[in-house]
Amino acid sequence: MAKHILVVDDAATVRMYHRTVLEGQGWVVDEAVNGLEALEKAQGETVFDLYLVDVNMPKLDGYGLLQQLRALPLAQAPAIMVSTEAQSGDRLRGLQAGASLYVVKPIRPDDLVAYCRRLLGEEGTR
Repeated sequence: MAKHILVVDDAATVRMYHRTVLEGQGWVVDEAVNGLEALEKAQGETVFDLYLVDVNMPKLDGYGLLQQLRALPLAQAPAIMVSTEAQSGDRLRGLQAGASLYVVKPIRPDDLVAYCRRLLGEEGTR
């Protein structure tokens, strides 16, 4: 059964890039344009196996999204925070908010796939 990944980013081009890379690996991708939409989707019918989250978004940023997501009574999936914010304090804040991994943009397709495989428990496949 294919793994479901929610890509959360306010930039359409970034969402499309991530979708293309991830769907190329056979994963099912859904999108949200901000943290509020992502929270709604996380509480919907689809159970996500991984979240790919931007930091800077309108309405609810990535830090707030992960903090609220981690407080919900849901099966908790790993999250990769992908951001242009590259200071060590940003990384620490992302991890404290609930990210499993903090990666600085731009991210190469091979690296994105490797990180996702690791967090999805699919290392060594394909």
